[in-house]
Amino acid sequence: MNFDNYWAAVDEELAAIPSRPVLDLVPARTTDEATSYTVRLTSIGPYRVFGHLSIPAGEGPFPALLQTPRYGSVNHVPHPNDRSRYVVLGLMHRGQRLADEGFSAAYPGLLTMGIDDPASYIYRGIAADCLRAAEFLMSLSEVDPARVAVSGDDLAVLTAARRPGFSAVRVAELLFYRAMEARLKSSYYPLEEINDHLRAGSSAQIVDNTFAYFDPARHAPAVTARTMLAVDDPDWCASLIEALPPAEVYKLTHLDGTDNDYLDAWLAQLSGVQPLSKFITT
Repeated sequence: MNFDNYWAAVDEELAAIPSRPVLDLVPARTTDEATSYTVRLTSIGPYRVFGHLSIPAGEGPFPALLQTPRYGSVNHVPHPNDRSRYVVLGLMHRGQRLADEGFSAAYPGLLTMGIDDPASYIYRGIAADCLRAAEFLMSLSEVDPARVAVSGDDLAVLTAARRPGFSAVRVAELLFYRAMEARLKSSYYPLEEINDHLRAGSSAQIVDNTFAYFDPARHAPAVTARTMLAVDDPDWCASLIEALPPAEVYKLTHLDGTDNDYLDAWLAQLSGVQPLSKFITT
């Protein structure tokens, strides 16, 4: 199956399954600044995924932010700074904590689960979970459709490419980009999961073929939003930068305050809200 047909099939499966959202108020996280909910949505499978949703107090519509899930068993509740400024949805994909009824993701192991066949690869379903979350967030009456952002890793690029309603994309911590090369440069997980899988008898060509469907550089030409790419090595990311629409590139310092404040201010300016630091300054 070619790239376009593969993703068209995902879209067709999603379109055939109602999302059936269920929202539950969370009084313990509801403040004068924002109202918090938990959300359940149906993705392909069918599978029920989970999210933390927060809606600012006052009259909307508000800018919105979708936080795609990071690699790991737990994703945190969106930061209060984001909850006060955006309609923010933090997603837990299938298998992650709070979305693990019937399937609990293994770490390490998730990155290569089903990878020998693109049709069975776990990230096919995970990508669909992100697309479903994007559809739900954009459907909310409190959301300003002209100011919808997505933030995360390669999944943020993929989501923005497949759902063109986004106005901004903020990307960091790439996972799939040049993964078969990156695995040779590091023994750290999760990339080492690829090496583990190959040592167990899989073929590098088969694994690379599956990763090709998720390569953010292949999805990037379909992105229409303003894009910020925060990376350690811009030269390593040259093919992704070239494939994106004119993208801004930020070289990470790994000084938390410096990086967080810069990336927060970039999105805040595009979204028409005040930048906020997560750190106390004196």
